Amino acid sequence: VQLQASGGGLVQAGGSLRLSCAASGRWSDILTMGWFRRAPGKERAFVAAIGRSDDKTYYSDSVKGRFTISRDNAKNTVFLQMNSLKPEDTAIYYCAARRFVSPQQLEYMKGDYWGQGTQVTVSS
Repeated sequence: VQLQASGGGLVQAGGSLRLSCAASGRWSDILTMGWFRRAPGKERAFVAAIGRSDDKTYYSDSVKGRFTISRDNAKNTVFLQMNSLKPEDTAIYYCAARRFVSPQQLEYMKGDYWGQGTQVTVSS
């Protein structure tokens, strides 16, 4: 499985960005997918995840109500719409995927597969 993330950039506080992650290869159509982020000087943290078959979603408390995760199963692509961005959202965002887990389980089990990371910088 290969994950290709895109969509990062520089935005002012209060602005929006949309990240995309396309999965390809074996099992790309049966994955629970999600996003993690690593802020400067901090450990990698869970952001959001979405199931494959029922579109159940799960968010960290820090982004709930501001970020929305969705997916296009026909394209094996997951999106992260980030609104009302804050400087503390600045991080490298990584797409992650794993088979046979729920979105909640992806948080602590992490991904079997990872994208290359995309930088999101929010200026104050």
